Amino acid sequence: MLTDVVFWVLGVVAVAAGVMVFRFDSMARATYALLTALLCVGGEVLLLGLDYLGVVIVLMMTIEMALMAVFMVMFMMNPAGLMPMSMVHNTKGAAVICGVVFAGLATGILLTDWPDRRGGPPADPTKALGMSLMGPQMLTMMTLGMALFATIVGTVVLATRRGRHDSAREAGR
Repeated sequence: MLTDVVFWVLGVVAVAAGVMVFRFDSMARATYALLTALLCVGGEVLLLGLDYLGVVIVLMMTIEMALMAVFMVMFMMNPAGLMPMSMVHNTKGAAVICGVVFAGLATGILLTDWPDRRGGPPADPTKALGMSLMGPQMLTMMTLGMALFATIVGTVVLATRRGRHDSAREAGR
């Protein structure tokens, strides 16, 4: 019962935050509304029992929206994206397109002859997802992931102010 309530609350908050992305007149506020909507989607995925995927969505969207906000502050002529601006363009055309797309999708959902479910969920959904996405290349992809992570760490270390060598330590020699 509690899971159902949380599911519906997250769904309603996600839709409301998604609507607010287009209602706010500030890029910064729209960014945080979008973050709220995407965090709710991550929560929905967690409720479906896909823990790894849910956590990845939450982490990825949080970092992505934080970076977006930082770049808005740095590069927009509108300081911090807090001055009023229009977030919607061609409202009549967009409304027509949205209505047509919604009607088409709803019609497809209602008229499709959905197959009956065969089998049950896998014992380990994370492993099943990994095998579906990467198949026999799982070891290769894991190795590649570690190599990319090491590259990122090395790049950050080399890009710091003191560089690869600590100049204060070398000056003391």
